[in-house]
Amino acid sequence: MAVNHPIFARFYSRLSRAMERGGMAEHREALLAGLSGTVLEVGAGNGLNFAHYPGTVDRVIAVEPEPHLRQLAEGEARKTAVPVEVVDGTAEQLPAGEGSVDAVVVSLVLCSVPDQASALREMRRVLVPGGKLRFLEHVRADSPGMVRVQRLLDATFWPRLAGGCHAGRDTAAAIEHAGFQIERLDRYRFPDARTPFSSHISGIAARS
Repeated sequence: MAVNHPIFARFYSRLSRAMERGGMAEHREALLAGLSGTVLEVGAGNGLNFAHYPGTVDRVIAVEPEPHLRQLAEGEARKTAVPVEVVDGTAEQLPAGEGSVDAVVVSLVLCSVPDQASALREMRRVLVPGGKLRFLEHVRADSPGMVRVQRLLDATFWPRLAGGCHAGRDTAAAIEHAGFQIERLDRYRFPDARTPFSSHISGIAARS
């Protein structure tokens, strides 16, 4: 399935760099710490995770379906010490064999996939038994008022404007329903303000 969001891709590439300077880089660093072996990154975007992979990682297969973002990711891949191969593909049909990778990484991706359950099943499929899913996502808010705002956004213009992004998905529950056991789950607000997009989670889940 072709993915092409040229306007949003250019907006996101600028926004994401501002987020890095505002503290997201530290969250990426924590997300990827301790990884090793072969890693599949789903929805690599413009490649901002690449600089944070530790030297214990042998290889990163970075999947990005949007052409403009994929081109930017290829540029970032050329700067890294860890070998990174940027490839076309979608979360629902990952270009990797069953049980072929040690870890899967998703950051700010599961909000925008068309079918969370299908994407997570694919991630589980490509992991070795006991392999780990590392995730960092913005999610459903923790207050009823903000949840109502998120639902309104998701039911109207926001997904079409923002490359399929949904403001209010319960991603932690979706990860568990897909057959993962969450081993670590951190909840925080980024940025530290109450907006429809500031509730975040990050953590580690094992293929159970």
